[in-house]
Amino acid sequence: MKKILVTGSAGFIGYHLTKALLERGDQVIGYDNINDYYDVNLKYGRLNELGIKRELVKNHQLVLSEQYPNFRFVKADLCDRDYLYQLFEEEQFDHVINLAAQAGVRYSVENPQAYIDANIQGFLNILEACRHYPVKHLVYASSSSVYGSNTQMPFSVHHHTDHPLSLYAATKKSNEMMAHTYSHLFNIATTGIRFFTVYGSWGRPDMALFLFAEAIRKGEKIKVFNQGEMERDFTYVGDIVKGVMAALDQPATSNAAFDTNIPDAGSSNAPYRLYNIGNNQPVKLLDYIKALEKAMGKTAEKEFLPMQPGDVQKTYADVQDLINDFNYQPNTPLEKGIEEFVSWFIEYKNKKKA
Repeated sequence: MKKILVTGSAGFIGYHLTKALLERGDQVIGYDNINDYYDVNLKYGRLNELGIKRELVKNHQLVLSEQYPNFRFVKADLCDRDYLYQLFEEEQFDHVINLAAQAGVRYSVENPQAYIDANIQGFLNILEACRHYPVKHLVYASSSSVYGSNTQMPFSVHHHTDHPLSLYAATKKSNEMMAHTYSHLFNIATTGIRFFTVYGSWGRPDMALFLFAEAIRKGEKIKVFNQGEMERDFTYVGDIVKGVMAALDQPATSNAAFDTNIPDAGSSNAPYRLYNIGNNQPVKLLDYIKALEKAMGKTAEKEFLPMQPGDVQKTYADVQDLINDFNYQPNTPLEKGIEEFVSWFIEYKNKKKA
């Protein structure tokens, strides 16, 4: 049994990962500030699925799950350094998975300060806590957005990523650089996971699949950016969870073949690693929409719009390192993943109506 802190545990990926860790027998403390970037009812709905009752959630108070004896949850902000340090000192975590972040490429254009607070200051506090209260492994969420204006496909962790196109991407790139510094200075094993367009049940309402499904349900037009000429390496959330858990179980080590004259961008002579988790198969946005239309049994009205600031035209993950190191490759077919999402989405909407 591992004792694991999962930050962002009321979030989309955090919920699924927490549930999977608990079901395999790990001891988990969930940590989330439950901010109002999107509907907090959805966040509390996820927590309810994990046995945490909304009326018991209060700042800085650990709540025991009614469903999972090995799960406790606390509402707190990563920027609250004093409380974070207190929790690390009291709980003595074996591992930390940091998923807490201000998400969203487009929102980072409108509200940049939120990204500095959550993604930079919050992550620094996590690193400092791992330094002063040592853990065996820190795994943290990065993003495919770090590839920015790169056009060499597929995107590889061995490519350099020095041209981000949004502040969100820049903060995720910064997290990778900060993690490397702490791996080098303090010998903290850190693994960064670059997620590629995650989708599935309990997804965020600001993400494309949720927005499209909601518009189709209401008979409204869906907004299709870049005139539909977009491709994404859509990745089912269950595949993301399996990849994160595989990485968690093998703490990062130094690369014995690392050459400081020709430094590899994805590893180091410090205990530091980066991995892509994507489906390794880009899909045209219009084909993604077709799969959703089929699952919902309705055709969407489409409004074609220009590319949005901060967006990239195509993402495509090279996951060879994931295969080599963990013998794992995401492989859920798009149609199956979307059917699972639609089944959950309809049930969720019907419950809200009742």
